[in-house]
Amino acid sequence: MGGFFGAASKNDCISDVFFGTDYHSHLGTRRGGMTAFSEAKGFQRSIHSIENSPFRTKFEKDIEPMEGGLCIGCISDTDPQPILVRSKLGLYAVCTVGIINNAAQLETELLDNGCASFESMSSGKINSSDLIGALIAQKKSFVDGIKYAQSKVTGTMSLLILTNNEIIAARDKNGRLPIIVGKRDDGYCVSFESFAFQKLGYDICHELLPGEIVSIKPDNFTILSKGCPQDMKICSFLWTYYGYPNSVYENVTVETMRTRNGEIMAEYDINNGSLPDVDYVCGIPDSGVPHAIGYANRSGIPFARPFIKYTPTWPRSFMPQNQSIRNQVAKMKLIPVHELIEGKKLLFVDDSIVRGTQLRETVEFLYANGAKEVHMRSACPPIMYGCKYLNFSRSTSELELIARKIINDFEGEDGIKFIREYSDAKTERGKRLRAEICAGLKLTSLEFQSLEGTVKAIGLPECNLCSYCWDGKE
Repeated sequence: MGGFFGAASKNDCISDVFFGTDYHSHLGTRRGGMTAFSEAKGFQRSIHSIENSPFRTKFEKDIEPMEGGLCIGCISDTDPQPILVRSKLGLYAVCTVGIINNAAQLETELLDNGCASFESMSSGKINSSDLIGALIAQKKSFVDGIKYAQSKVTGTMSLLILTNNEIIAARDKNGRLPIIVGKRDDGYCVSFESFAFQKLGYDICHELLPGEIVSIKPDNFTILSKGCPQDMKICSFLWTYYGYPNSVYENVTVETMRTRNGEIMAEYDINNGSLPDVDYVCGIPDSGVPHAIGYANRSGIPFARPFIKYTPTWPRSFMPQNQSIRNQVAKMKLIPVHELIEGKKLLFVDDSIVRGTQLRETVEFLYANGAKEVHMRSACPPIMYGCKYLNFSRSTSELELIARKIINDFEGEDGIKFIREYSDAKTERGKRLRAEICAGLKLTSLEFQSLEGTVKAIGLPECNLCSYCWDGKE
């Protein structure tokens, strides 16, 4: 994934962008970058790896010599950015969030049409922002260039552009990711996360529509090209999993959605007579906790934390790039509260079940510490497809997904025809899938939130939500 933050101010705004970008650190773990502009120093840029150290510690010294009333910053899970581009549109910096599935095709087209070269990374892949910059440069204005790039990209692409007198922001054409403009007495800012600027004294001014392009300057905020609300397909996983608890997307707060989602899951179990007799309802930290609180509130079963996550040195289990190290870190982080585990029947709520690797180890950890029963509720439907719109999943094959692997084991390639049945707990295939996952993970019982329940918890029209990873609908 990734996120970005920019500010245009009558005063120096480097500190604002430093803290605003740092507030996006939950969205990416590989690269961080900042680019500023001032009349005295021109463009100033700094990029660091943040795989082994947080954004804040990497950039604290870098921002001391930087200056300017225009600045952008980004967190990226892919490419080093922002990058600087020189074209007929001038010199500017660009950073992007999303995924370009047809990058190789676009690269070939641009090279065939006379584009001289691209910045390549050590992997040999083209920097995504460099590719977008080249596409934008095919047209005579930034607005036309951005629209052209959006029309050419298969996937998702939101961006920030920094010139010598403004910041241009563009939300992807289907609005799968948010962009919000904030306002303060001395200028404006633009951000993926609204809470990132509220601590800096900005108030929400405008939320971009899908495909909308805006300009922010110290004195004004201007819509350069209107968006289309009917094209909205915002990612549902923003609320379920990777959005920060106090994030607000399309006027829906993440924390309240998760609590409501848990209540809906408990309501389902109550109505279907499947509410288990357990001592405690618990959440897999961190994002599973509010889902679990909602479940506990509705079911009347006490909420407890039978293990605590130790985070001072490893704040996120997915921070290491190596999967085996990530699994080991996840295991090392869980510190048991023996009094709440030994001899207890526990129901856990997790934000999702993807591969099942870490969950299996968590269940084994609970039994090893004396748990009598371990029940599981997933706060979203079974994940059936790898996301092709956002870069938040590291799955190289859909058969790495536990649900798809089991379906493939049952029925081979023909199993994909019955994805809807496997997702539905009331069908024979759905029951078989849950029983198999239960057996494999040594769970006492298992249920997934339905797509209908997820949509209800979010509270937006289903047609405006992207649910591709669950149902494959584009």
